[in-house]
Amino acid sequence: MRREAERLQDILEAIAAIEQYTRQGRQTFDEQELIQVWVVHHLQIIGEAANLLSADLISQYQEVPWAQIVAFRNIVVHEYFQVSLNLVWSIVQNNLPLLKVTVERMVQEL
Repeated sequence: MRREAERLQDILEAIAAIEQYTRQGRQTFDEQELIQVWVVHHLQIIGEAANLLSADLISQYQEVPWAQIVAFRNIVVHEYFQVSLNLVWSIVQNNLPLLKVTVERMVQEL
């Protein structure tokens, strides 16, 4: 069974992978299906790892919208064709930077 620190590291690695392929900007993201799939896949990894974190750990970091992260993972897995690329890009630009900072702090505090 994976430990909390390993799951948090999974989140950080997925964020790093997303950052690597979104540096080229929105136009490249819109034009390249492989990048879209790459990003969505790694958002799924983030959601899965978040879903497996303990309730105790999650309660210590209530500034993170854990339930929404897991809910988005469920949409990606079960209703893939309803995933909006605008929403995906918004998550990448607006939510991942804060999540990254918080998860880095969580790793340090474990």
